[in-house]
Amino acid sequence: MNKSKKRISQAMIFIILFGIVSLFSDMTHEGASSIRGAYMSLLGASAGAIGFVSGLGELIGYSMRYVFGKLTDKTKRYWLMTIAGYVLDVLAVPALALVGEHGWIAACGLLIIQRMGKAIKKPAKDTIMSFAASQEGLGKSFGIQEVLDQIGAFLGPVLLYVVMLFKTEGSTFEIYSRCFAVLAVPGAITILLLLITKYKFPNPENFEPEEKKFTPFKVKKEFIFYIAGISLFAFGFIDYSIIIMHVSKTYTNISAQFTETSSLVNSGTLPLLYAGAMLVDAVAALVFGLMYDKKGVKALAWSTVISAPFAILVFGTKSTSALLLGIALWGVGMGAQESILKAAVTKMVPKSSRATGYGVFECSFGVFWFLGSWLLGVLYDISIPAMITVSVVSQLAAIPLYIASDKLANRN
Repeated sequence: MNKSKKRISQAMIFIILFGIVSLFSDMTHEGASSIRGAYMSLLGASAGAIGFVSGLGELIGYSMRYVFGKLTDKTKRYWLMTIAGYVLDVLAVPALALVGEHGWIAACGLLIIQRMGKAIKKPAKDTIMSFAASQEGLGKSFGIQEVLDQIGAFLGPVLLYVVMLFKTEGSTFEIYSRCFAVLAVPGAITILLLLITKYKFPNPENFEPEEKKFTPFKVKKEFIFYIAGISLFAFGFIDYSIIIMHVSKTYTNISAQFTETSSLVNSGTLPLLYAGAMLVDAVAALVFGLMYDKKGVKALAWSTVISAPFAILVFGTKSTSALLLGIALWGVGMGAQESILKAAVTKMVPKSSRATGYGVFECSFGVFWFLGSWLLGVLYDISIPAMITVSVVSQLAAIPLYIASDKLANRN
């Protein structure tokens, strides 16, 4: 009994420590996300180009997870894959400070490199987390990690806001470049904490008992319905790069000086919008993660109902209050996605082939995120009402598939 208690306690320590690693990692790349769309627009990229590259980055970042998931299951080198991916991920962000004033193509290349880093690390990282989460409750564990993630995702944009506040000299391009350079600090802390976590927990797979025999990855019906549902959700969920580009064009002049305070939403406050969304994301992750432990995939259906209308509020009005509510609903969708989606895969796929299961899930998610981001970015330039319609309808169409998956899972 004492051994069991100690083991569960160690599992939770691991979850929290790994969550703190994610906190600093998210400070780095989510800080960048808060201004990247406006930055790329400033460098000369169109809405279609931003949508295409954002989607392509997600496509590479997600589709390659299948390859690295299979590799992780085959080699069982969980830490090696995790560390290699993190290094690539956090180095690509501060490198954005080095692109020239018209270097949007170079910035796009760095975005894709950063997403490749995520592709390498994610199947291994999520699998490691699932071992400890199996001891503490899947929804709760992934929810706790997402809360810590999103604290970092909140602090990153706030850090950039502070940099903008005190470093107002220079052009808008120079101020943005300085922001990306500052993100090298949380990036370095990420790698240091990751190495400490590996030293303390060299074999996290020991948290979950070994299966009596190897169980190869098998696609079950409930998994197929689940994949179809999350793919529709990904297709309709507008990338934040397009949102922030729209805000920078509609609510503020990105070439204006940061000292202007003519409205609540201006160039200097752009990072704070993302920071607010990440706070909502953190709360939603924990709430819907706990709901998942009680209600299963139905929790994802509820979160989708709440978040789906965000596009109407963000793109369909020019009201600041509607914009803020829309971004908050976007945060609800992101939070539920991050906690429930990973928890559900853990439940549907056996330990011995779980990295492959994560790879399949994330590959499909990424393909449809790419196609959706590309289409929605093009539609933004052609017809904003059409873009809004595609976004909302696609997300709501996922709900019957979630329910069907849940029913099949409960029947087995």
